[in-house]
Amino acid sequence: MLETIYRWLPRRSRKNRMIFFFLLLSLTATNSAFAQAEPLPPVPVAWWIVPIGALFALVFAFIFYKSVMKQDEGTETMQTIAQSVREGAMAYLKQQYKVVGIVFVILCLIFLFMAFVLGAQNKVIPFAFLTGGFFSGLCGFLGMKTAVNASARTASAAMQGLNSGLRVAFRAGAVMGLVVVGFALLDISAWFFVLYYIFPTSFHANPLPEITVIMLSFGMGASTQALFARVGGGIYTKAADVGADLVGKVEAGIPEDDPRNPAAIADNVGDNVGDVAGMGADLYESYAGSILATAALGVAAIAAKDHDNIALQLKYLSAPMIIAGIGIFLSIIGIYTVRTKEGATMRQLMGALNFGINGSAIGIAVLAIPVLMYLELPNKWQIWGAIVTGLLAGIIIGKVTEVFTSHDYKPTKNIAKQAETGPATVIIEGIAVGMESTAIPVLTIIAAVAVSFYLPGGLEDTLMGLYGVGIAAVGMLATLGITLATDAYGPIADNAGGNAEMSGLDPEVRERTDQLDSLGNTTAATGKGFAIGSAALTALALLAAYLEEIRYGLISFAGMEQLEIPNVGPENSTVMVPILEASIADFMSYYNVTLMNPQVLIGLFIGAVMAFYFCALTMKAVGRAAGEMVQEVRRQFRERPGIMEFKETPDYARCVSIATVGAQREMILPSMIAIVVPVAVGLVFNVAGVLGLLTGGLATGFVLAIMMANAGGAWDNAKKYIEMGAHGGKGSEAHKATVVGDTVGDPFKDTSGPSLNILIKLMSMVSVVFAGLIAKYGHVVSGWLGMQ
Repeated sequence: MLETIYRWLPRRSRKNRMIFFFLLLSLTATNSAFAQAEPLPPVPVAWWIVPIGALFALVFAFIFYKSVMKQDEGTETMQTIAQSVREGAMAYLKQQYKVVGIVFVILCLIFLFMAFVLGAQNKVIPFAFLTGGFFSGLCGFLGMKTAVNASARTASAAMQGLNSGLRVAFRAGAVMGLVVVGFALLDISAWFFVLYYIFPTSFHANPLPEITVIMLSFGMGASTQALFARVGGGIYTKAADVGADLVGKVEAGIPEDDPRNPAAIADNVGDNVGDVAGMGADLYESYAGSILATAALGVAAIAAKDHDNIALQLKYLSAPMIIAGIGIFLSIIGIYTVRTKEGATMRQLMGALNFGINGSAIGIAVLAIPVLMYLELPNKWQIWGAIVTGLLAGIIIGKVTEVFTSHDYKPTKNIAKQAETGPATVIIEGIAVGMESTAIPVLTIIAAVAVSFYLPGGLEDTLMGLYGVGIAAVGMLATLGITLATDAYGPIADNAGGNAEMSGLDPEVRERTDQLDSLGNTTAATGKGFAIGSAALTALALLAAYLEEIRYGLISFAGMEQLEIPNVGPENSTVMVPILEASIADFMSYYNVTLMNPQVLIGLFIGAVMAFYFCALTMKAVGRAAGEMVQEVRRQFRERPGIMEFKETPDYARCVSIATVGAQREMILPSMIAIVVPVAVGLVFNVAGVLGLLTGGLATGFVLAIMMANAGGAWDNAKKYIEMGAHGGKGSEAHKATVVGDTVGDPFKDTSGPSLNILIKLMSMVSVVFAGLIAKYGHVVSGWLGMQ
């Protein structure tokens, strides 16, 4: 076959020879094969909805992008400001991708060493890891490119009316949403097609267990890219925002986004690199991770009972993918339904967005029924119940977030009221609101986990119960195309307001962009709550997926065929269980995963402290970078007094440079800790320690992330509420107090809080990818240290 390929190369140039040898390496890496003795059963016909849906998403993303670009970009001043933001954003992203590229090369070399030298990993994983990272980064780039082109166009459209501005900003956000779901499903379906049909791997007669654990590995590439994007972008945006607010609004007394503020352009750039590029990469890996983990659990649940029933395993594997594919079509329809009227209130604007989101969610609940009936799953109605549970959980978490962060409701209004007595009470009330806001989301996730676990039969079959939890996460994320559009819309509206202010547009235009911006604060907070909730369900499913990776690692890399389960037979004798047939309970007994095992307790404490230590590192990073920005803004005001009189133009580029360098420097340590700690814990404390680590990180990180995101969103909207005229309005002492609260809340809601859900999933993904290493060498290292 290789000779045929080589003979038909158009010309034997160096490039074509490289392609040929990469093909050869890929064939070798996938164990090539044609090793199957019998042809594999075909995938269900409905599975083809997945690649078709992915292509539809990308086509409509292009259509929405072109429709945004057709809009008028406004006056020459508006275009100049927009161009400055574009240049700053692209310069930052280029620098970030250089740093992340180095990290990816190092990690890829480690994976190649593990695969080809240590024999502790499948040889396909380094390539799957790279594709996950590449597509995640590509989504961030395309989303940000659209956002920076849309801000001035949104401001220009707002000159015509509120609905025009909303439609431009929302369609631009839809590009982000659709490229994320499109590329994620394209990557998933392409890898599955290649591994199942073209180069099937040989894992006994059934390749599906091996294929699903291999595909999980590209989730680590997406998670790694997402963490750097979220942390780096979050540090950048908040360094610029804090510097602009403290010196500009508090010290100099000038409005937000005033062209005299040297940090104004950096602040606008930050909205894009943190809240668009970072958030897009974040939800890309949530979406892909939930689908892949659920598919792996579905295969494992059936394989444990009937290993050779490939046809039924294919049905359970296909179900989450098909549900996600249908979600794309419903998201596109939902995007077209979003519109509002002139003079709409905050609640009416939110209602317009919720109409599209909730309509898509209802569509998923309805269309999931024929899908599951077509697949003829034995427990189809119970699986449908789990999907609906995930949808309801997402809606509830979104609504609770809206209640605790929107200034239409009491929690945020109470923060604004406390501003009359100063910034200290604003901060106290905001922290209390954030803590209070955790109760209902946590109870919602508890209920969702319980229902989705027990409904499909989790009491009798743990793996099937966890499959239910995974597909609940898929249900929650199925309409990500429109949900992410509402999130990406926020920073676009914020930038539009900045452009309107700096361009000196009519105050009525600024009022409209402020309305859109205030809505954006709520949708951003809702999106963060949604991302955190889905992360909790996905991370729980990944715990079981990790054990499936350990199963595969023990067989393929450690050369084991049976588990010796202690203290289960007569007189506490041991029982030998074939690894292929071992249940989760068998693995728990084999690795002694109980609360009485110090390894588990140590892992729990490390996981819990990881959440707090990670937040400390990222918040301090914001503080240091913001300190440099504050000093630079003060220097420009001091040395160039003509700035305040509009006689001199501030040095915007210097502030952009400070934020860029600071973010790149500060993002390395937090991101690397998230990668190194799970591997170290696995080598020292073995599988029991890793399960403790992931459980402690999930429980602590989930609650802390909700608290920080909601407190930050409430502080921000309390400030917006006063700026609308409440409690003395702009320039009052109450306003200055809420500016301080908003400044404290900035790293809460835009750096540390949203990064935590990536931390939770990245630790899980790192554990999954290094499971082969732990299966082969974990007991050796921990034995040397006296831990076995």
